[in-house]
Order: sequence, then structure tokens, then C-alpha cells
Amino acid sequence: MNTKSLCTCAALALLAATQALAHGDGHGAAHHFDAAQVEPTAFGQEGDPAKATRTVRVEMSDTLRFSPDSISVRRGETVKFVVHNGGQVLHEMVLGTPEALKAHAELMKKFPDMEHADANMAHVKPGKNGEIVWQFTQAGRFEFACLQPGHFEAGMVGSVTVK
Repeated sequence: MNTKSLCTCAALALLAATQALAHGDGHGAAHHFDAAQVEPTAFGQEGDPAKATRTVRVEMSDTLRFSPDSISVRRGETVKFVVHNGGQVLHEMVLGTPEALKAHAELMKKFPDMEHADANMAHVKPGKNGEIVWQFTQAGRFEFACLQPGHFEAGMVGSVTVK
């Protein structure tokens, strides 16, 4: 097996493993916080909703843009994102490093019907809301993106600056 195939298999296994953290009907409301299941990442970790210090509302649209598309937070802050899909097609908000989002977008191109969910993402049906509660434990510049095929490539990306 070549390196590329091995990486693809590893990524698929990782994505399949995240099914246990699925967000229910596609918009995040069914997920329950369990501190014992929190796993740190390079851009933070799932946040405890009871410790959220503020709520940031994010709009997604069929113009393939987020509003706002730039957010600033303090290191250590737990933010509740309420994500609204004002469009007519499925959109999602996925938090991550630029490299991880790009790799995930490539995987989505190859497997467009792949179903997956994790604490750093909300899949939002048209006209619905989703939620992400995230604790930003690392300083730096991170991104959020819609990884539905073609959306990321069209520029449906925003930034989070953690100071």
C-alpha cells in the first residue's frame, strides 16, 4: 500500500471513529458534553456549554460566505457558536487548522456522501440552526470552513484569531 493510500485509509478510520460523537439530526443540538471524552487538538477542545463566556452568531448563505468571516477570542475562552443556514442547500461550519481543513475538504471531494460529525463541526440544513461549543486553548490563527464539496474551494472560509 502506498503512502497516499495509507493516509486516506487512516483519515477514513479517524472519521469513522468520530461517529460516536455524532450531533443527531445534523445541526448539533443532540450532542451532550462529557468532560471524560474531551480530546485536545492543535486549535483547542470541545467546550463545556455551562462555561461558555459568550455566544457568537454565524450566518451561512448560498453565496458561499460566512458572516462574520473573522472572529477574535481570548486564549482559554469557551465560545458557543450558533450557526444559521439562511440558504437553500446544506452548509456546515468546521473549526480547524488551515492544513486539517484543506485535507478534510480533499477527502470530502472523494467521498461526498460521507457522514461524520465531531465536536468541532455543525452540519446545518437549510433554514436551521446548529451549535458548536469550543474552548480555544491555543493561541494562533485558525479557520472555520464549509467542507461540502465545492464550497471550500469557492472561498467559504473564515478565520479565528486567538490572542
